[in-house]
Amino acid sequence: MKVVVLGAGLMGKEVARDLVMSEQVEHVFLADVSIEQAQEFVNTLGSNKIEVVQMDAANDTDLREVIARGDVVVNALFYAFNEKVARAAIEVGVHAVDLGGHIGGVTEAVFQLHEAAQANGVTIVPDLGVAPGMINILAGYGATKLDTVESIKLYVGGIPTEPTPPLHYTQVFSLDGVFDHYTEPSKMIQKGVLSEVESLTGIEPIYFDEFGVLEAFYTSGGISTLYKTFPNVKTLEYKTIRYKGHAEKFQLLAELGFLDKTNTVEAGGHEVNVREVTREALKKKLDLGKKVDAVLLRSIIAGEKSEEQITYEYEMVVRKDVEKEVTAMARATANTISVVAQMIGNGLITERGVFAPEAVVPGNEFIQQMAKRGVDIKETLHRSSIIVKW
Repeated sequence: MKVVVLGAGLMGKEVARDLVMSEQVEHVFLADVSIEQAQEFVNTLGSNKIEVVQMDAANDTDLREVIARGDVVVNALFYAFNEKVARAAIEVGVHAVDLGGHIGGVTEAVFQLHEAAQANGVTIVPDLGVAPGMINILAGYGATKLDTVESIKLYVGGIPTEPTPPLHYTQVFSLDGVFDHYTEPSKMIQKGVLSEVESLTGIEPIYFDEFGVLEAFYTSGGISTLYKTFPNVKTLEYKTIRYKGHAEKFQLLAELGFLDKTNTVEAGGHEVNVREVTREALKKKLDLGKKVDAVLLRSIIAGEKSEEQITYEYEMVVRKDVEKEVTAMARATANTISVVAQMIGNGLITERGVFAPEAVVPGNEFIQQMAKRGVDIKETLHRSSIIVKW
């Protein structure tokens, strides 16, 4: 298969690295508006299977021509481009995957293209990062092992292994994305009712070996399509994992208007956007640099199986690859979307149209493929002593 990767940023480059190493991938096109840095990266791979292509994603003709070179396109651009890329992929008959964007209805807009994709024989799977993405696949996989699903609780976080005050956080993906997840409302199901709560609330302790007691709190976008896939569960919630005290500090920033996209002030005779200034100031403070990051994940799917109360728990802890200088977030995210892109390209996923990850990605095969890439996901089965029916 031939694969086009749009965007030569942190995630796009690591997707390309994984694709180049796959025997099933014949050729990789790494496309970006700026080709110098992309070419520098490609030179480090020492492979003739990959080439850099210049592309302006804002130019429709440019976008279609580049996508048409592949059998599958991996969209590693900022999520504002997701609908545009999906439309272009459908027009040229190329399968597509993206990293998600359950902010402002981005992914919902992609799902509106289901019939068009189906008519053109195209498969599109959005939301293929870690959260949403990996957690959707694991939730779907756990659900297939139960007769009835009652509860889905999801926890994910990217954190530094050696935190420094005051935020105890390092930037591992777009800060604009972080701000959006912290300020948009978070969907959830409690007692069988779908509702929304403010992000940065619902703080609870969560424990991981080697990290101790951390905190988890509601953030937007995490449950993505799961509330539609599992509308009848009693509980469905997603929380982000951070070191203790992180949510409270960002609550203060949000309440003061530092994360508000529309907040402008006059300073030095110029009108400036407060959020943009905050973002640039925090970039300096939160730069990962040579520090080691980790991604923690726990998915808990509970329900009934053969008249027993059963819980499936999936847990992952992945750290930065210091030798290759690949962040933990990039390892978990890029490998997830690369694995699914290859599943579509090699015919393991055959459904045509737009589908949620939990609906079409085979969980067992996904876990095996991630393990081959050094990302180990542990499954634990818990049986209750309480018999559901007598």
